[in-house]
Amino acid sequence: MPGHHPHPERPAIRSRSSRTSVPTAAEASAWAEVLVRRRLLHVAVLAPNGQWLVQSAPEAPVRVLDGAAAMVDLAAQIQHHTRTTRNHTR
Repeated sequence: MPGHHPHPERPAIRSRSSRTSVPTAAEASAWAEVLVRRRLLHVAVLAPNGQWLVQSAPEAPVRVLDGAAAMVDLAAQIQHHTRTTRNHTR
């Protein structure tokens, strides 16, 4: 991922959150750390412009998330997917 530049024709992924409070950078960083540590993401890097660059696996494409809210939204999506997959296998 070092030296990667987002594809200019692909828009950044925006948050679809219905929260009443805006997620902070600290909250997004905490979620990114947990997702990487639990190997639910391969890497999550905060760019200087506030966007997040995330990769689900070493060879997967890099996704650009538009800020803290999008990172928290991604964490919620991953949690939902993990929970629904686990419930279907029981």
